[in-house]
Amino acid sequence: MTTKTPAPAIESREAICDVSDEGLITQYQSSGDRSIFETLIQRYEREIFSYLRRYVGNSEIAEDAFQGTFLQVHLKCQQFDSSRRFRPWLYAIATNQAIDAQRRNKRHRMVSLDRNNSNEKDERSGSWSEKLVGDTPDPHVAAAQEENSRWVNHSVESLGESMQQVINLVYYQGLKYREAADILGIPVGTVKSRLHAAVQRLGILWEESHEERSE
Repeated sequence: MTTKTPAPAIESREAICDVSDEGLITQYQSSGDRSIFETLIQRYEREIFSYLRRYVGNSEIAEDAFQGTFLQVHLKCQQFDSSRRFRPWLYAIATNQAIDAQRRNKRHRMVSLDRNNSNEKDERSGSWSEKLVGDTPDPHVAAAQEENSRWVNHSVESLGESMQQVINLVYYQGLKYREAADILGIPVGTVKSRLHAAVQRLGILWEESHEERSE
């Protein structure tokens, strides 16, 4: 049976800021120091709340899921494996909280990931991945941005939860394939295949919608 090496003590708030996430959660395991836990929340509050709000489509529900996420971090901190990265572990907890929140509120949708992004490319001149993450403004499509945003939202919703999850994590949260795989509990190859299928499907839907408009 192996034992964990105690993390070095953190002597000041300034020192806390210089410690990695993994170092903080390991120190919290042994000390239960509230200031360490608060530092972890501060590092991730905007990122995780944004992710949850996007996932459940409602700020109030996202707030409940956010609180549940860090409650679970506190309750499950002893389960954290110090040889792994903290961020994917946190996202896995947040994702489970989002799913639970959806079930409780009978909501099965995701908001448009570019609702607040006024810089949107014309898909006819770029790839779907560029549309999902692009930030270069195009004056020729400025008038159509709101319509396109609604279209993207509706189309992403039609993909099904498994494809929505990988688009959300990889494109919009910027996680690596391995991190997304750890969060969702699936192989890296499955993440890649779902993402590929989602992008292909969105491209087909886009072409079909514009063919209909041109007829």
